[in-house]
Amino acid sequence: MLKHSKFEGHIYQQTKIVVFLYQLPLLHLRLMLTTKELLYTLALQRVPNLGDRSAKKLLGAVGSAEGVFQEKKSNLLKIDGIGGLRLKELQKHQLLPEAQDELDYILKNNVEYRYFLDDLYPERLRHCNDGPILFFQRGNVDLKAKKIISIVGTRRATAQGIQFCQQLIKDLAPLNPVIVSGFAYGVDIAAQRAAMENGLQTIGCLAHGLGQIYPKIHKKYVAKVEENGGFITEFWNSDSFERNNFLKRNRVIAGLSEATIVIESAAKGGSLVTADIANSYHREVFAVPGRTTDIQSRGCNNLIKTQQAHLLDSAADLIYMLGWDLKQSHSGPKQTQLFVTLTQEEQTIWDYLKNREKELLDTIALACKLPTFKVASLLLTMELKGVIKPTPGNHFQAV
Repeated sequence: MLKHSKFEGHIYQQTKIVVFLYQLPLLHLRLMLTTKELLYTLALQRVPNLGDRSAKKLLGAVGSAEGVFQEKKSNLLKIDGIGGLRLKELQKHQLLPEAQDELDYILKNNVEYRYFLDDLYPERLRHCNDGPILFFQRGNVDLKAKKIISIVGTRRATAQGIQFCQQLIKDLAPLNPVIVSGFAYGVDIAAQRAAMENGLQTIGCLAHGLGQIYPKIHKKYVAKVEENGGFITEFWNSDSFERNNFLKRNRVIAGLSEATIVIESAAKGGSLVTADIANSYHREVFAVPGRTTDIQSRGCNNLIKTQQAHLLDSAADLIYMLGWDLKQSHSGPKQTQLFVTLTQEEQTIWDYLKNREKELLDTIALACKLPTFKVASLLLTMELKGVIKPTPGNHFQAV
């Protein structure tokens, strides 16, 4: 154990290191945990009422999970925010045997894990002070992608909500974003299915261990999700789904992403919790508006009304607000398409623009007798097809 005087200096130095790591992007750090350190990290993760913020304080002060369990209680009490009650929980004898059982499962099944100081840990989640110190994953997960968005919503999604979700992801597909959701009923599974149908990676954040799936009816999607992305969870294999787990899981959904999109929600619901967490992380939040009489639109309408979310009615809104560059979404030189198939509405727009130098979005919508939000989406699709291009001042012209 560390002596008293050295411990205080050690706290100062380790805290400076951890603060520095949160302030700057981690490059080439790759902190691989030894089997023994993984065991103690699992035990630390299991301490009741400790939480990831406090766990990070302990790790920053002492330097390792094993050291946390071996350090004198009097020294640990010097750490800001670590009280006697938490330290009492730390000394429970069943923590290490339980951690050993989980470690055996991890080693036996080659479970991939990510430690919060590992350079493979997703950067956006690392900068969330309550992000998990350790999580597990399965499939072909790539969380280093630049464009990651979360799509959440009610489990009782309407046909209109699901249709909007499908169209949104189809329109975003050329930009190759990763779609994150909770693999639940309704909007969640609609988003993840749409992602797979459009060849996009999708990540399911689970509120239980990797050894089970909830809801069971979604087992039929598991293999396809793992081919096109995978699953992540901070919960152990032995952990079953509980209400508190779902609420805890929501911070991971929000933390992984550049933006969170709420497609439908009643006045109260888990999706609104996710939106609130995303706002607390200073991430962008979008909500799809609906009629004031629709129960499943009340939550979204309220987010917009209280300025907790941007109004979203097309992919163009998201692309504009996030500053995504369409030109950077295509690899290699762009080839001119000799034959392009346009829908009837797209053809109407192109016929209008081909004899004009450039026109405003609102003018195009008025001339073509189409809703502005619809024209915004169509123009995005037409740009991706290479038949129109945007110009400064929200103008568009035919190519």
